[in-house]
Amino acid sequence: MSRNRGRITRRQFSRYSMVAAGAVAAGGLPLRGLRAQQPALKVGVITSLSGANIFGGNLTRRGYDLWAETVNQQGGVEIGGQRYPVEMFYGDDQSNPATGADAAERLIVGEEVDALFGPYTSGVTLAVQPICEKYQVPMISGSAESPNVWKARPEFNFGMIPAVDNSAGQSIEVLTNLSEPKATTIAVIGINEPFSLETAEGFQAGAEEIGLEVLAFELVPATGDMTPVISKIAALNPDIVAVGGHEAALINTVKASRSLNFRPKSLIMHYGVTIPAFAQELGGDADGTSGIAVWLPSVPYEDSLFGTAEDYSMAAYNRWGSYPDYTEAACSASGLVLGDAVRRLGIVPPFSAEDKVALKDAIAATDITTFYGPVKFEQDGDHYHDNIQPSPVLIQIKDGAVVAVGPEEAAAAEFTYPLPAWQ
Repeated sequence: MSRNRGRITRRQFSRYSMVAAGAVAAGGLPLRGLRAQQPALKVGVITSLSGANIFGGNLTRRGYDLWAETVNQQGGVEIGGQRYPVEMFYGDDQSNPATGADAAERLIVGEEVDALFGPYTSGVTLAVQPICEKYQVPMISGSAESPNVWKARPEFNFGMIPAVDNSAGQSIEVLTNLSEPKATTIAVIGINEPFSLETAEGFQAGAEEIGLEVLAFELVPATGDMTPVISKIAALNPDIVAVGGHEAALINTVKASRSLNFRPKSLIMHYGVTIPAFAQELGGDADGTSGIAVWLPSVPYEDSLFGTAEDYSMAAYNRWGSYPDYTEAACSASGLVLGDAVRRLGIVPPFSAEDKVALKDAIAATDITTFYGPVKFEQDGDHYHDNIQPSPVLIQIKDGAVVAVGPEEAAAAEFTYPLPAWQ
């Protein structure tokens, strides 16, 4: 499959000159000093740089950028014993699926990117997938967790985080096993969009499987007021309240619960709890909230670019001023997957249409260990092209920090249950 394109024609020289002049570099990427004639790997990023999901969108961007900056400090990705720099191009999906699809098409057609890094939300990812299929350009998604993304069997999309149907149900079992006295009832809230709904369904299925009584299952619009549903659930007084949603809805859930002076014995949410904005926005009211993580700086993994998981965490903190959560880490690891696939492909960019299909096949064959953990994409079934290798960890916010509390072998602190009354 290897084919050398190290020699540059006049036509290519002109093209590289225009690319270097018009490249959209972000986050301080060291690209401006590139020689115009030097081939580069062009990567497009679709994420929420504005709109309701801007907090999470910026985390995905940070993760992707940190990989690009770090690999460029070493000269770029390795192909055939030489290194080639990475150029990053951005498309703002504005937290809207249709806008994300349009942005992906612009990056593929207008910027002629060799590969894409995927959106923050599963809803936008589902909208972008058909664009990747149409133009046969591979995409690595560092954030999407909806099982519907993978049930669609996307040939050109690959996911770094296990789908939420694997993690949400398991977390309820871990939480219940740690509760004392043992929790017996639960109420579930879901925001009515793909990832959040499937998270709520995962919580419900996990609760039913271990024999918890499900007192309520409530769906709320993405921009809906949380106060009425919290008021309804407070009257039922469940031991556990589980919420599927992104960070804005989760923050509003805590605010509504405090305003109504309702504190369940345990409050568990999925993605959003682990991002810095959650604790920063809520201050002390965030403490005690539980969540799910598939990566922490304490995991025992490392790679040759970032070093250990703790090394990566410190590098991210030094670059951005806050510690990374698992989505930010998965986005950086997406770059490691791309770099490994490009190295094995052995073709110097820019890639032809045929090369991009071959790159997709190389990504599909990934079997590596990174600071984030093992990466190997499923080849069949309901999680087709998803990396389901990482195991979920139950976390809890303690003094503003994300701390592992279960299962016992992964715990760094005791699980607080029941939660104290609001102060």
